[in-house]
Amino acid sequence: MREINVKDITAAVRDAVIKANLVLPTDLEELINDFAEKETVPVAKQIFGDMKKNLDIARENRIPICQDCGMAVIFAEIGQDVHIVGGGFEAAVNAGVSEGYTEGFLRKSVVSDPLIRENTGDNTPAVIHTKIVTGDRLNITVAPKGFGSENMSKIKMFNPTASREDIIDFVVSVIKEADARPCPPVVIGVGIGGDFEYAAYLSKKALCSSVNKSNESLYYAEMEKDILSAVNACNIGPQGFSGDCTALACRICTYPTHIAGLPVAVNVGCHVTRHIELNL
Repeated sequence: MREINVKDITAAVRDAVIKANLVLPTDLEELINDFAEKETVPVAKQIFGDMKKNLDIARENRIPICQDCGMAVIFAEIGQDVHIVGGGFEAAVNAGVSEGYTEGFLRKSVVSDPLIRENTGDNTPAVIHTKIVTGDRLNITVAPKGFGSENMSKIKMFNPTASREDIIDFVVSVIKEADARPCPPVVIGVGIGGDFEYAAYLSKKALCSSVNKSNESLYYAEMEKDILSAVNACNIGPQGFSGDCTALACRICTYPTHIAGLPVAVNVGCHVTRHIELNL
C-alpha cells in the first residue's frame, strides 16, 4: 500500500491549473503551427499568426492564453493500492483548484447554483471523474474547459441501425451550427456508446487525448480522418473568417452499448483545448 498525502494532491492540482491556463500542450501547439504553414487563405493565415503570437505572449508573460479560464474538469485514475491520507480526495482537488485560480489570478467563472447564479469566488467546485485502476499510482488530468466551445456540444440518441455516415454527418452538423462561436479551429471529441451520460463523458475524455495519436482501432482512426476532412471542407476557417482549417483534430472514444441504442456525443474544444496530466 502506497500513501499519498492530500497536501501533495492539492499542490499538484494548483500548479497544473495555473500551467494549463498559460501553456498549451506541446502537441496541440505544434499542430496549430503545422496548419498555419499549410493555410492558403490570406486572412486565415493572418489569424493563425495572431493565435501563435498570443500563445507566445501568454507563455512569456505568464498570463492566460484565453480570458475564459474555464471550469476545472478533473479525470482521476486512482490505483487500488493507493492510500490517500490527511483528508478527503475531492476536498484536496477542490482546494488545489481554489488555490490555482486565486493565486494564479485566473478568471473565476463558476456559480454555486445554475439558476441563482452567485459566483463561488474561487472557481470551485470542479467537475471530478474518478476511476479505480490497478497499481499504486494516482494519475490526474486537469482540463480547464471554456464555455464558448462547451455550449456548442451536443448529444444524440441514434437508432442502432444508424450508419457510420450518419454519425459523421451528425458531427459535421454540430460544427456547422457552431460556426465561429467556439473560436475555431476546433478540436472535436466524439463519444460513441455506453448510455446517455457515458457518451458525454467519453466525448470530454476524447478531448484530453493526444492530437498526435489516432485511435488504436483502424476503423475509428479512419473515421477520425473522415470527420476531420468533412469538417475542414465546411470553410468556416479560423475564427469563422473562412479558410482551409476549421478543425485541428478529431478524437473518438468508444464503449460497449445496449442492443437497442447508439448514443453519440460531440464535445467541442476551442483552438486552446487545455489539459495537463499529473502522475503522483
